[in-house]
Amino acid sequence: MSDASFHQRTLEQPVTTRGVGLHSGAQVTLTLRPAPAGHGIVFHRLDLPGSPPIPATAAHVVESALATTLGKGEARVGTVEHVLAALSGLGIDNVRIEVDGAEVPILDGSSGPFLYLVRSAGIRILEEPKSFVVIRRPVVLREGDREASLSPCDRLRVDCAIDFHHPLVPGQALSIDFSSSSFTREIARARTFGFLKDVEQMKSAGLARGGSLENAIVVDEFSILNPEGLRYPDEFVRHKTLDALGDLALFGHPVIGHLRVKKSGHALHHRLVSRVMADTSAYAIVRARRRELERLDLRVPDLALALDTI
Repeated sequence: MSDASFHQRTLEQPVTTRGVGLHSGAQVTLTLRPAPAGHGIVFHRLDLPGSPPIPATAAHVVESALATTLGKGEARVGTVEHVLAALSGLGIDNVRIEVDGAEVPILDGSSGPFLYLVRSAGIRILEEPKSFVVIRRPVVLREGDREASLSPCDRLRVDCAIDFHHPLVPGQALSIDFSSSSFTREIARARTFGFLKDVEQMKSAGLARGGSLENAIVVDEFSILNPEGLRYPDEFVRHKTLDALGDLALFGHPVIGHLRVKKSGHALHHRLVSRVMADTSAYAIVRARRRELERLDLRVPDLALALDTI
């Protein structure tokens, strides 16, 4: 199969940025480096002896209350979802991510700066074909009125719904057929957000030390405090979609299926991924060869379009 969308990708060259951690408030340097086929996305803590590796997979999730934190042994790296969403959004399969602290820098609170970094580094097409996680049967998790599910589909489709019972953050819903162009246009620039009363409580508890109007939307009882306002009228649900895509990347391969999340969050996303991976009848890992894709009734031309990468 000659379409480059079906081949693994990495970066052409390293690229570096520096910023503050959202919760730690510490300055952190992050470098994205090319990696060979089959390497996957792996974090390395340069500030720890031996620069221990932490693979970006569901098996290494150690915390999911306010953000996604990965760990292996004593090494931890937090708030990984925005950079993982950006790499997934551009079809990047193999990267070494080096950080000199315990948290990925928040930058502007979205995936936009990470997209810029990847494009600045350039994208290299590798000879090895991609592998996909193909959802074979529905898996549904419910917790009260919260829900997360994956079901069969011939591409990655995401339906996201939120409702914070707030006049400025009412019920919002978004449906999107995932592609690099749709992610870049519709999702990547949506920023994380919080409510002023919650931000104050988190800071008093030693969290959100790096949070500011430069890297998050902050909402009080009656207004949005950011002087520039919103980037999208429904930026809140778009950011929740971004978070879900970042957590979905923890399968370790691109997903072909229909993700539905309603009033969900990182913890429920991770339980969904873990539940699917624990049931071998719920999914198949398929290499991007025409015969294998067609064996699963996946329409190859449509899938190639859905995987189009800028």
